[in-house]
Amino acid sequence: MIRTGDEYRESIRGGREIWINGERVEDVTTHPMFRPIVDARARIYDLAHEKPTRDVMSYQDPETGERHSVGNKLPRSREDWQDKRRAVDAVLDEVRGVVTRVGDETVGEMWSLYDGRDVLDEVDPRFSDNVSRHIERSVRLDPFHVSANTDPKGDRSKRPQDQDPDMLLHVVRETDSGIVVRGAKYETAAPYAHQAFVKPTIANWGDSELSDYAVGFIMDMSSPGLRYICRTGFAGRAPEADYPLSNRVDEIDALVVFDDVEVPWENVLFYRHTKAAAYIRSTLHRYSAFPFVQRTLRLADLMIGAALWNVRQTGLDRNPAVQEKLAQLACYREGVNAHLTASIAMAETSPGGLAMPNQSLLHAGRVWALGQLPAMTHLARELCGGQICITPDAASFGHPEPGKWIEKFYTLNDEWTAEDRRRLLAFARDLLNSDYAGHRLTFQLFAQSPPFAQSAAVYRAFDFAGPLDLVKQAAGLSDTIATGS
Repeated sequence: MIRTGDEYRESIRGGREIWINGERVEDVTTHPMFRPIVDARARIYDLAHEKPTRDVMSYQDPETGERHSVGNKLPRSREDWQDKRRAVDAVLDEVRGVVTRVGDETVGEMWSLYDGRDVLDEVDPRFSDNVSRHIERSVRLDPFHVSANTDPKGDRSKRPQDQDPDMLLHVVRETDSGIVVRGAKYETAAPYAHQAFVKPTIANWGDSELSDYAVGFIMDMSSPGLRYICRTGFAGRAPEADYPLSNRVDEIDALVVFDDVEVPWENVLFYRHTKAAAYIRSTLHRYSAFPFVQRTLRLADLMIGAALWNVRQTGLDRNPAVQEKLAQLACYREGVNAHLTASIAMAETSPGGLAMPNQSLLHAGRVWALGQLPAMTHLARELCGGQICITPDAASFGHPEPGKWIEKFYTLNDEWTAEDRRRLLAFARDLLNSDYAGHRLTFQLFAQSPPFAQSAAVYRAFDFAGPLDLVKQAAGLSDTIATGS
């Protein structure tokens, strides 16, 4: 059954070794840097129970009558993807910002393994059974599911065995109960999640000596031996009035240390199988790219809204040069939207029989969305103007002495008061120009693997046979030349 927000908070309290700013965190639900995002995740659980959003966030199982999360549902039709898209939009509407790691965008990585059960069966049929069981468990128990991918890496000019072997997470021994792993992973939201799909990073899987590193498993985030060393949070650094997004939707990233952590055999999804490791790397974002790109669409909407309100405030929205820049933002936004919409409309049947967004369109959309994002962010900054980086703080606006001068210079007309002007500039600053904004821009660049891997996904998904055959016919090339695929 779907949890409530309070049940979620209770399930992540205590028992974990979590560090931030050199401080041991006793309770992530009350710590000032964790509480806002924990509350946001709890709110998502509650939305599935409340009448206005219940049918958007959940569905009723026709066999059991129980309600389950739309985000965790195995996609079997285009309508399932439309439902998922509406659910993500409802979440982003509720939190009034963009949250990236809240579960729906990571469970899709398990669906990629579901498609590859025949690959897993080659090494041990138990592993494919484990995949099916964990997918069913995610639907039934609705855990907050995250994903662990990036390792500390170390010296990448050397093999892991030629340096400290823990630089890449690996298996150190087997027991009757399972495998014991050591190393570390970077994971967003791990300190306040229930479980993670831990998988290998990008590596030379053709080297059989790397087999101890070719491991994937489900990790209970409360397991003994896990340590969470977090980057400092943005929440609480400055007043919410000045930094509304930083204080509301910052998601905490952590270096998760695996200090000889035992993983039960029933949670192992593949092990010592370089083919499985290579498969999951090549198909990892087959499904999860969709909600990720959808969040970039929402980010584009926020940039357009912040920029347009700013130019309307100052009467520049009728300027042709300004309209041209706004049109550039709109074209970027609609390009993202078009790829998402078309990938559903032209959905494909996956090897496992699921409804899979059209891979060429989806991965091309991801490259478009993320490749253009830095330029679009800078364009939005330009439209918002220099005041997003020089405007005084809310305390100065509210003080009687400096406030009277601010009132004079920030009031634009009867419609736009100084306070509304301040609120808009504070939002735009946090969206485009703050420490949080810079962090999020870098995070978006790498959050679904680095740009070269995103381009590689497009290369694998695009059907080159069509253009090859077209030119073969147009140029009158010999029939002996193979078009290929």
